[in-house]
Order: sequence, then C-alpha cells, then structure tokens
Amino acid sequence: MDDTDFAVALADSAGTLLLELQRSATAEQLGSSELKDRGDRESQEHLAAALARSYPRDSVLSEEATDDARRLVADRVWIIDPLDGTREFAEGREDWAVHVALWAHGELTAGAVALPALGTTLSSAAPARSWAAPERVRLAVSRSRPTPLVLRLAEDLNAELVPMGSAGYKVSAVVRGEVDAYVHSGGQYEWDSAAPIAVARAAGLFTSRVDGTPLVYNRENPYLPDLLVCNPLLADDLLRRLSALLEGEIR
Repeated sequence: MDDTDFAVALADSAGTLLLELQRSATAEQLGSSELKDRGDRESQEHLAAALARSYPRDSVLSEEATDDARRLVADRVWIIDPLDGTREFAEGREDWAVHVALWAHGELTAGAVALPALGTTLSSAAPARSWAAPERVRLAVSRSRPTPLVLRLAEDLNAELVPMGSAGYKVSAVVRGEVDAYVHSGGQYEWDSAAPIAVARAAGLFTSRVDGTPLVYNRENPYLPDLLVCNPLLADDLLRRLSALLEGEIR
C-alpha cells in the first residue's frame, strides 16, 4: 500500500467511526460539547494508533495532539485533522470531514479528505479534471462568519455565495465542481488545509495564499492565515481583484 492508499484507508476508517458515532447520538446529545469532544478524541486516538503501527518513524502534526518539535527536522510528517467541522458533526449535518496528508521532503505528497456523510473520500491519486470557465462565479463561504474580504470580493465579482461548513468540505466542493472558488482570510492552521490542498492540486485546481504566494507546510508555527483554492481559469482574475481589495485595506 503506497502513502496515498494508506491516507485514503485511514481517513475512510476514521470517517466510518465518526459517522457511527454521529448517527447513534440522541436528540439531547446533538449539538452538545460532549459529542464534539468525543468525536475529536476518538478519531484522534484511531488515527494516532494507526500511524504509530504503520509508520512509527514518521512525525505527526495534529489539531488534537501536542505539537512535537521533532517534526521540524523530520523527512516525513503526517498532517491530520481528525474531525474538521466539529460543530457541523455535532449538529448532525453532512458538511464535515477527516483530513490525512503526508508532507515529505518539503512538499505535500499525499492527501485524502473523507466526506463520511456523503459516502466518499477524495484523494491526491485522482486524475486532474478539465475545467471550464463558469458563467457566474460561485464562492464557498462560512455558514456563520464569512470574512469582510470575501464579502467584498463577492460583491466585486457579482458572485453567488454558497454557505457550508468545514474548510475541508469547502475545498472539496471546489474539487467536486459544486463551487468555483474558496477564499479564506479568517485564519486557519496547517491541519485545516494540508489534505484538502493536496487533493485540490492533484485535481488541477489553483492553490495559493490570497496574495498569490505559495502555501507552505510543516513550519514551526502551523498558523496559516489565508488561502485561495479555485478553478485555474479564474486564478489570474481573482488574484488581481484580491490584490486591489487588500491594497485598499492597507490604505
């Protein structure tokens, strides 16, 4: 089994665990901190145990584990988010995900994003798609807190806003062709985007920071303030518009 196959199998198995947990929750448990915490904990334990068995020499960076500085000198680092979209998961919604990515020798080399409630897992092994320019741009945005930059971009583009849950689900929506772009400027961490970005790049999508600079992973500080994932035919126009909007913010 190669690294990507392993990432898919691992994300799948964690997703199955979480889906069973979500579906067995009582009405009183739905939306509770108890269900959120249990989902995070049980998925983390599952992923960590599987990685320790199969790749004991590799390092791991996870949202739900203490950071180990040894990853900064490691050749291989698994970047995982055991439950991306904890709120959506606990509410019984579909728009949450499990992320498993491998960073090796400076690059993301494998990635899988499980969408358990949809019964599918996207991976970096899938062939690149052919992309066509949309008549009207559809932007994935947060259900509850779309950032001012994205709202101004949508107005500038006359874009359709499509609210949805987790970061991984939003990137997956671009990969699946349900929306044309995901622009985020509200702050995230590497585990929020590593696996989705690996999948998006393999699909032939454009990925960068909102200023056009590359997304870099396995840094000392895993905070990653912003990102752009889009249909490649839209990239130049979106970057131009974002640059003008960001310049206006600075002024």
